[in-house]
Amino acid sequence: MQPNNRKISRYLIPVFLVLLCVAYGSYTVMGQEHHTDTAINAVSAEPTSSEEHATAEHDAHAAAPAHEEGKVDAGKLIMEHIGDAHDWHIATIGHSHISIPLPIIIKDEAGVKVFMSSKFGHGHEAYEGYTLEEGKIVAVNVDGSINHEANFMDLSITKNVASMLISVIFLCWIMLSVAGSYTRNAGKAPKGMANLIETLIIFIRDEVAKPSVGPKYAKFLPYLLTIFFFIFINNLFGLIPFFPGGANVTGNIAVTLVLAIFTFVITSFNGNKSYWGHIFMPPGVPKALWILLVPIEIIGMLNKPIVLMIRLFANITAGHIIILGFFSLIFIFGAMNQSLGLGVSVLSVAFTVFMNFLELLVAFLQAYVFTLLSALYFGSAVEEHAHEEHH
Repeated sequence: MQPNNRKISRYLIPVFLVLLCVAYGSYTVMGQEHHTDTAINAVSAEPTSSEEHATAEHDAHAAAPAHEEGKVDAGKLIMEHIGDAHDWHIATIGHSHISIPLPIIIKDEAGVKVFMSSKFGHGHEAYEGYTLEEGKIVAVNVDGSINHEANFMDLSITKNVASMLISVIFLCWIMLSVAGSYTRNAGKAPKGMANLIETLIIFIRDEVAKPSVGPKYAKFLPYLLTIFFFIFINNLFGLIPFFPGGANVTGNIAVTLVLAIFTFVITSFNGNKSYWGHIFMPPGVPKALWILLVPIEIIGMLNKPIVLMIRLFANITAGHIIILGFFSLIFIFGAMNQSLGLGVSVLSVAFTVFMNFLELLVAFLQAYVFTLLSALYFGSAVEEHAHEEHH
């Protein structure tokens, strides 16, 4: 390892330790405050009428969807954290929920409506004929009932979309800074962030693009580098439990689907005659068997983007679920017995710290695997095959 890389490693280790401590503290504090807020709501004053009683029950249920009778519903809590949202939750202090509202953009027959998600009052209120129902925007009638016949298009900026925009801006800032550093220090060895980025770029070029794609690797290198850094940065942001991190971008199957479609389209458009010939006219196989082999080849071709999509989505989501599951154990056992919860918390924190370090490795590995598989698909599309017509 070069001296610059050793220096970076010495800086990264304490930074990661600090981030882990902050992550644990943030999750623990938010979880305790949420639990306390639920308990306070459960013992609130009794309503004076049946209508007020029904309203209070609805508000209590909406304010604490992951709790029931003072107990933590781990399943709902985990799904809320790994799912998308129309606001960016920061913290819960007492009865106040601190969050960053995000833009709501709705296109319907009346035109385009733009407003902030705070108008919905965390799903308790309707605005401009719409409200939030289980995290999704739905149209409502005048009496408050859901209008299932409404025809509208939801173009809102959700938490995952905002996180992707932030990661893209952050990535552009890094790359432009590195480019400026090379311009200022022309002819000198790169230092700091430039050295780290150069190492990653050379790694993708020499260990992924060249051996997988072949002589035509330069044509696909910009896409491979883009997809690697995009997935890697978003994986790292997903491990930070506070703003601007915490969004489960690469654990969203819609995002991984779009990334897989990009790879599939590039592979298909760059496939040469030999590539398509192997699919629709398998060489060296009797024509009578083509009716069996061609459908299998087509299924194999369509299966490639599905593999890319599910692999990234499943691995990243599983990591978030495991980490949140360890945290949930503290509250689950704590609800049974305070001493038991304290004892379990030691093991939960230990496993959580271990999983966070493991997820740092997974963040890199999943970006690498997605890039490597994409490069292999590109290589198979542009590879030239020479087959003898007679044996």
